[in-house]
Amino acid sequence: MSDEKNDELEEVEVVTAVVEDDGTVVVDDLKAIVDGEGNVLATDEIIAAEAPDGTVVVDEVISVADDDGNLVPIEEDVAVLEPEADAGT
Repeated sequence: MSDEKNDELEEVEVVTAVVEDDGTVVVDDLKAIVDGEGNVLATDEIIAAEAPDGTVVVDEVISVADDDGNLVPIEEDVAVLEPEADAGT
């Protein structure tokens, strides 16, 4: 017999942003799939940092819970976007 409350899945999202002393802006967007008991089943975390020179680094990590409930990263993608040189110089 299944407990309907425990079968429910919910997406929870937490977004935080910080501006470092050097002007770098860091945004952390964490999404989690949580069951009815509050157990985290999977996460998708994207951390984006933009430096004052315009360089942007985006790091995305997708994790799932193993049999013991520990989150295990299954995919990570890092992208570095550098500002284009000014075409007029």
